[in-house]
Amino acid sequence: MKSFFYSSWLLFIVMTTTLSSAQEIGLQLYSLRNEIPKDVSGTLKQIKSWGITEIEGGETYGLSIDEFNALSKETGLKLIAIGADFAELEKDPQAVANRAKAFGANYVVCYWIPHHGDNFTLTETETAIRVFNTAGKILAENGISFCYHPHGYEFRSYKKGTLFDFMMEEVNPAYVNFEMDVYWVKHPGQDPVKLLKKYKNRFPLMHLKDRKPGTPGNQNGNADVETNVVLGSGDVGIAAIMKVAKKYGVKHFFIEDESSRSVQQIPQSLEFLKSLK
Repeated sequence: MKSFFYSSWLLFIVMTTTLSSAQEIGLQLYSLRNEIPKDVSGTLKQIKSWGITEIEGGETYGLSIDEFNALSKETGLKLIAIGADFAELEKDPQAVANRAKAFGANYVVCYWIPHHGDNFTLTETETAIRVFNTAGKILAENGISFCYHPHGYEFRSYKKGTLFDFMMEEVNPAYVNFEMDVYWVKHPGQDPVKLLKKYKNRFPLMHLKDRKPGTPGNQNGNADVETNVVLGSGDVGIAAIMKVAKKYGVKHFFIEDESSRSVQQIPQSLEFLKSLK
């Protein structure tokens, strides 16, 4: 009898530990952009069935914000961050703050700085710094944290570093921080681990995305989405990143799989993450 209870207790600990690990990993809803519009409720339930409880998004897929919030709560999902367009942040950051509060989100993320073609310049960087500092202050006054998500073109050389280094120096850390997409740090030739160490506590959010080995990189912010592979099977170095990410300030992790195989790959990626020691 003692053996039975001891075995049951061990099983409970294993299951609890596994579930806890799964709950630490969220999902960027863009990964399921083709599935959600067809069945919002069913897709959210599928996400929860994977052991995920945190999501990043901002779309309502034809529902009102209240309806989407109710559905998320019923499913057991917490919306951590929403996206915001650069133009809206420049024109009406208070509206962005109001929307974030309506969703119950703690973070607002800007995913793109407008620029002409592949020509991202110092002028556009300086414009972004101004917009981000202003909008970030207003968002902070509303209890919302602002992050910018680099896409690779920010890592072009500037002085003794990069345009990203210049941006990091000029934005106010009280109002502006960053979401690291590890793919989009690797793709332009940077090292995610080194960047986390260099700018400790400046990346509270992280997109987990792996890249098919042999994929040529660039500093244009462009890549074939089909080069997104199961975490751990690519060349980004996910295991090494996960080993230090929390130590250097990452608070929320979101798998983002933009490939056409995301429904199949997301559970495999979760299994890889659970296997890490």
